[in-house]
Amino acid sequence: MIERDFIAQKTKEYYITEYVKKRLSKVGSISSIKLKKIPLGEKIIIYSSKPSLIVGSRGSNIRDLTKELKKEFNLENPQIEITEVRDLYLDAALVAEKVVNSLERFGSARFKSIGHKVMENVIKSGALGVELVISGKIPSARAKSWRFYQGYLKKCGDISIEGVKKAQASALLKTGIIGVKVAIMPPDLELPDKIELLSEPHTEVGEIKEAGAEVKKNEKKGKRVKAEKKEAVADDKKAAGEEKKPRKKKESVPKKTSPVVIEAPKTATEAPQTVIETPAPENVTVMPNPSSPSSEPTKEDHTE
Repeated sequence: MIERDFIAQKTKEYYITEYVKKRLSKVGSISSIKLKKIPLGEKIIIYSSKPSLIVGSRGSNIRDLTKELKKEFNLENPQIEITEVRDLYLDAALVAEKVVNSLERFGSARFKSIGHKVMENVIKSGALGVELVISGKIPSARAKSWRFYQGYLKKCGDISIEGVKKAQASALLKTGIIGVKVAIMPPDLELPDKIELLSEPHTEVGEIKEAGAEVKKNEKKGKRVKAEKKEAVADDKKAAGEEKKPRKKKESVPKKTSPVVIEAPKTATEAPQTVIETPAPENVTVMPNPSSPSSEPTKEDHTE
């Protein structure tokens, strides 16, 4: 089965890394170990802060290590490569090892000062965020967990699994074992929710270069087609007589007013009869009724 072969290979790599860590634990601090397959054999890459101590005098430690790996794990031609870690405080394994060494040296009474100093050094080196958890019988006989954190740190998602560097270590004290967990978010990590704000709108002015002769040909064809369409539309309008002249507006003429005639009432009982003049326009006249007596009242002498 192919699956069993993969499992056997991974277990073998795990045992090799653990053996190398135990073998070189007293020599120098090791951050990580990687295994690669090459045509000549197996390649073991060791990342350490002090590569000179691991190499030893004239490479004596590496020679002994290669012999032991050949005997115990049946490796044909193991090649060991050592690389130096430049930023010590950006490597979680090295930071956890420093915390463990300081706790074993100074004791559990000064765990707070140790945690704050480590955090300051990590942030000064350029990390985005740090988290340090120390759990155990600190400072009393009852077990507790103390958390020190600073900056920005991702807790979930793909970035927290692959981007954030994590490490664990344990310190042996008189009161018991104290566990140390370190999580560091490196500065070169690209976040998906990162947004850059521009202070002013940035505009670039420049000449647009055409891709080639094909672009010019397409533009010329488009211009010709547009000109032909315009000419066809103009010919259709002329033939159909769509172009109409604007109509002239008629001048408004004032209407003539006819004279209004008001006749007096024809009742016989009324004497004297009078004509009531009503206000009328300039062209209106009042005419008396010919059948009625004269409009002017007669004066009669009354004697006693």
